[in-house]
Amino acid sequence: MERAELNLRLTVGGATRSGLREALESRGVQLNTYAETLLDHPVFDLRDPVELSVVERDLDELGLGDGGTLPEVFAAARELGLSLCPPDTGPYLRLAMRSQANAPDSVLSAGRSPAGAIKVASAPLRDDVEFPKGFYLRVVDGVQWLRGYRCDDEYRYTSEDRFAFALPSR
Repeated sequence: MERAELNLRLTVGGATRSGLREALESRGVQLNTYAETLLDHPVFDLRDPVELSVVERDLDELGLGDGGTLPEVFAAARELGLSLCPPDTGPYLRLAMRSQANAPDSVLSAGRSPAGAIKVASAPLRDDVEFPKGFYLRVVDGVQWLRGYRCDDEYRYTSEDRFAFALPSR
C-alpha cells in the first residue's frame, strides 16, 4: 500500500491547554480517554513555542526488520540521528497534518498497535504502565483521531509500525 511520507515543519507549544483542546474540537478531531489523560498533564501548560521538523519512519527503516519494543525503537532511531519529539507534540502534529490516509480497518481498540496509526515518538511522562505512553494519529472512516496508547517495555511493535520523530536542530 502506498503512503505519503510525513516530512513536516511545525510549531509545538505556545497554546494554552484550553486553546489546544478548542483547536482540536473545531477541526473535528476525536480524542480517546488516554489522550484526554495526557492532555491533563502539566506538560501541556503554556510554554514558549519551538519549531520542529518531524519525519515518519517505520521500524523496518530503523533497522528493526523483526519489530521491536519501545526502548529498542527509540534506541534505533537515536543511532540514525533521529530525536524524540517533545511530549506535547501529538496535538500540534494532529492539527498540522492536513491529510492522512484512512486506516485500513475501523477497529479503534484491539490490544495491539492499530493499522494506519502514526505513533508520536516521545519520552513517556510516567513510568507507570497504566499511564498512557504517548499519542498516535489515525483516521478512521474519514474522522481524524488523536489517541493515547499504553504499553509496557515488553510489547513488540511490528516492522510496519510507523513512528514520527524529530530531526535534530541545525
